[in-house]
Amino acid sequence: MSLYYLLIAAVIQGITEFLPVSSSGHLILLPALSGAQDQGLAIDVAVHVGTLLAVIIFFWSDVRSAIAGLGRLARGRIDTPGARLAFLLIISTIPVMIVGLVIKVTGLDEAMRSVAVIGWTMLGFGLVLYWADRTGETIKAKEEWTLKDAVAMGLAQVIALIPGTSRSGITITAARKLGYDRESAATLSMLMSIPTILASAVLLGADVVDHADWALARDGGIAAAFAFVAAILSLKLMMKLLKSVDFTPYVIYRVVFGLFLLWWAYS
Repeated sequence: MSLYYLLIAAVIQGITEFLPVSSSGHLILLPALSGAQDQGLAIDVAVHVGTLLAVIIFFWSDVRSAIAGLGRLARGRIDTPGARLAFLLIISTIPVMIVGLVIKVTGLDEAMRSVAVIGWTMLGFGLVLYWADRTGETIKAKEEWTLKDAVAMGLAQVIALIPGTSRSGITITAARKLGYDRESAATLSMLMSIPTILASAVLLGADVVDHADWALARDGGIAAAFAFVAAILSLKLMMKLLKSVDFTPYVIYRVVFGLFLLWWAYS
């Protein structure tokens, strides 16, 4: 695989993983739109690992707190902010892990990888994000995350298993409708991505191991590095913009891109 193609795949993943525009949808469309061969499962796993490292480093203060709280959580104690955060992240991840495994085993993941599906979800859930952002109150901060809200956001995250929905987009949508301010909604969504991406990488990585070779490992390492850099820059930009800009620019992008995909799919 050429370095140029690896760079494109990694940058797309890095930029779109945390923006509410669907990274999986873009990666599925890359070979379809470029005419190139599909980048393959190994590269998909590699770029996800790169973005995982980026979000861990970017939100290291919260991640460190959650890691420290795991020990207390293991002893059945949820009496510190870190233990509470770790508990809520685990709870919010359970639904997508269960449904994701079912979809993989049944082969439904391949059935949903179509331009038409991505077009409809890109358009539809973009409009839902706009509605939630406009009508949602701003009465909660991330420190006020509750078990009820973690379950609600975890169930919303399941919808992101449909390509084009956007994991960050649907969880931000849920958080905004639940009353979290934009920065808190984005932060909670990013923190939820850590166990989700980790579980996905482990699940998909098991399929890659048997077919791995040095050339593929080299390509994967390069892709992961590119994705890491792109994700860090994307996170910095989005979190900075959310101090003064709402989610409308992302909605406009989703609507325009979704309409283009639907035109392309049905023409």
